[in-house]
Amino acid sequence: MDDQGRGPGPRPEGGEEAPSEGRPPGPLPYEGVWRFTAPAVDSSVPQARHAVRDLLARQGVPVSDDIVQGLLLIVSELVTNAVRHAALLSPMLGVEVAVGAEWVRVSVEDNHPYRPTALEADHGQTGGRGLLLVREITSEAGGVCDVEHTATGGKVIWSALPLAVARPV
Repeated sequence: MDDQGRGPGPRPEGGEEAPSEGRPPGPLPYEGVWRFTAPAVDSSVPQARHAVRDLLARQGVPVSDDIVQGLLLIVSELVTNAVRHAALLSPMLGVEVAVGAEWVRVSVEDNHPYRPTALEADHGQTGGRGLLLVREITSEAGGVCDVEHTATGGKVIWSALPLAVARPV
């Protein structure tokens, strides 16, 4: 995977937190946006997962093990979907990790114009429920996810999770 470094990127709604009184002005050491590109082939799935895991550890992101495992599963599902369904029109895909003070966002971008929808569970069918799984993991963690069109006619699918596991009220 090619590490393209930091760059601007969309952030989840509410991601512009007001500085708290105990927090120094400016970004925290782990905040930033990183983008990786990879070919739309099967071997990119574990590479993307490992790159995200290593990035979170290297940057010292204060994220719970539950959230890390959810993020890694989300990355695996989204990259797998891009490889299986978009590779013909999008031989390369992008994986982006954006970390804020209180959230982490992963996204996968490809150049295929088809906007996927989450399928319902069909116990007789193997596969086809990756986006449903992404939505469930995101919701359970108290996060948000969406699919958006890109300026080039492709799509980006993203999921933003809080750094701490959401506690039931």
